[in-house]
Amino acid sequence: MSRTREIANMLEMSPCLRETVVLNTSGSTPAVHVSRTGWLERLSIRFLHQPAIIRVELDSLGNHVLQHCDGNYTVQEIADLLLERFGREAEPLIPRLVRFLQIVEVNGWIQWKHQSIGKH
Repeated sequence: MSRTREIANMLEMSPCLRETVVLNTSGSTPAVHVSRTGWLERLSIRFLHQPAIIRVELDSLGNHVLQHCDGNYTVQEIADLLLERFGREAEPLIPRLVRFLQIVEVNGWIQWKHQSIGKH
């Protein structure tokens, strides 16, 4: 009995920020505010008096990427927007973008939407 596993092309997937992650572009430095909602985090907030929200400052590229992580843009479309906005400053574009998205995924900031065939 053989099983075939479908491999998704990351460039065709759409990242979407989770509800616990809020992009804050007001102020001088763009940042992400991440709510700490896990059971261990809630205990550390209550008993160790740690902050309930973590603030992570972003550079202009990271800010631009996360602004488009709303489920409406594929990774390829985000790459095209970065190239249009930042030009050669964003190079090497695809490896850099993919690595950034992998990091924010591991941190639990985004979830993925798979695009259906024939979207466009």
